[in-house]
Amino acid sequence: MRTTTSILAAVGALNWGLISLLNFNLVSFLFGVDTLLTNAVYLIVGVSGVALLVYTVMSLASATGHDAKRQSAGVAG
Repeated sequence: MRTTTSILAAVGALNWGLISLLNFNLVSFLFGVDTLLTNAVYLIVGVSGVALLVYTVMSLASATGHDAKRQSAGVAG
């Protein structure tokens, strides 16, 4: 699932890059302006971005927790 969310978040980032650099919205070009499908793509990409953020925060918190345990035990990292 993490791979899927990463790919969808990258697609969203690429679309924003195209909008910024070329004033070209690939999603709207492919699926129409303000259509149900376009809005669904935006929703799925947005949810994927949130999921990826949650995964990242959880991974960082987990890594930080392990480091704190190692340091309190006197283990060099």
